[in-house]
Amino acid sequence: MASKAGKTSKASSGSDLFEALEALEREKGIRAGDVMDSIKNAIAVAVRKYYNVGEENVEVEIEPEGQTFRVSIVKDIVEEVEDPSTQVSLEEALSQNKRVRLGGRLSTRLDTRQIGRIAALSGKNLIHQGINDAVKAQLMERYQSKLHEAVNARVLKVEPASGNATVSIDKTEAILFRNEQIPGEVLTEGMLVKVYVNSVESNERRCTIRVTRTHKDLVKRLFEMEVPEVFDGTVEIKALSREPGSRTKMAVWSKEPNVDPVGACIGQQQSRVTNVTRELSGEKVDIVEYSEDPAEFIAHALAPSDVVRVDILDPEERICRVIVPDHQLSLAIGNKGQNAKLAARLTGYKIDIRPESAPLPEPGDEEPEEAFSEAVPEEAESQAPAEPPAEAPAVDEAFPEGE
Repeated sequence: MASKAGKTSKASSGSDLFEALEALEREKGIRAGDVMDSIKNAIAVAVRKYYNVGEENVEVEIEPEGQTFRVSIVKDIVEEVEDPSTQVSLEEALSQNKRVRLGGRLSTRLDTRQIGRIAALSGKNLIHQGINDAVKAQLMERYQSKLHEAVNARVLKVEPASGNATVSIDKTEAILFRNEQIPGEVLTEGMLVKVYVNSVESNERRCTIRVTRTHKDLVKRLFEMEVPEVFDGTVEIKALSREPGSRTKMAVWSKEPNVDPVGACIGQQQSRVTNVTRELSGEKVDIVEYSEDPAEFIAHALAPSDVVRVDILDPEERICRVIVPDHQLSLAIGNKGQNAKLAARLTGYKIDIRPESAPLPEPGDEEPEEAFSEAVPEEAESQAPAEPPAEAPAVDEAFPEGE
């Protein structure tokens, strides 16, 4: 039985360890050296528990390149033993090594077969836990660097029933839920798309990365990638409102008088904005010039409609009235009020749009509620990412538990 236990120990503590480290680098891109301290600590804890020795009395050496694995118990050599867990008598020490001296330390290298079945199982679980903890720390650091950024993701599969897509991001799998996909887009296996990293979470067993294609900041990140002037700060994106899959309005500005911020974002022959639109599955993007003058900004925001004038009715409550040419009233309001709603969200103003020929209400008259387009907070928009189902698949289990 001892021999059988010894074989189990050797396999669990030796070859399995190096196979696990190789799999870790191959599958998750995490080098063995990055988790070595955690693994050594886990092995030391297992040995200390089994042999009932002190924290400073176990030495663990692991050489992944040579696949060597050594564990030693080190005790102080004393004349009279008071604490067997940390001390050894000179007589016993000399029986093992004739060169030791009183006051020195005796290092006894363990054969992995000596650990026995109980220690092997304990060690295996602790090693796996150590790897888990180290991998989670590495993944959290890696994920945090991607938080609130747009990253490349390859579609691995799409579930026909739910529409949820499994995507791969740097060897990490994540779930792009159906309600986080752009309405109307069709994802297929092998497709490369940009996703926005919305949050990074960690629990006892794994790290989770939440991704979306509906967040308004995805559009901002795409323009940073596509337009050098936006990336280096020459052109600033001052405000953005979005209805995913349909339309986005974006206000841009530059402190450089010789830079056309709108033209820079559109690009020659509309090349830059076309590339962003293509990435967003055909979603239209209106780019307007930002102004610190509210009336001017509101007029710009209602493009492509012309504006006759803008009257700021209540600066504190941020209410205004916009007069447009009669023949452009429907253009200013947009299909199902979309243009006016996006303009209201972009500017933060409640906008009342009136045709030029219509009589204006007399002072004190109550404005009809439907005449206004509300400046709805982005957080309250229907595009806001919904919570995933309670039983949603978690992303990227750090490392499988020991048996």
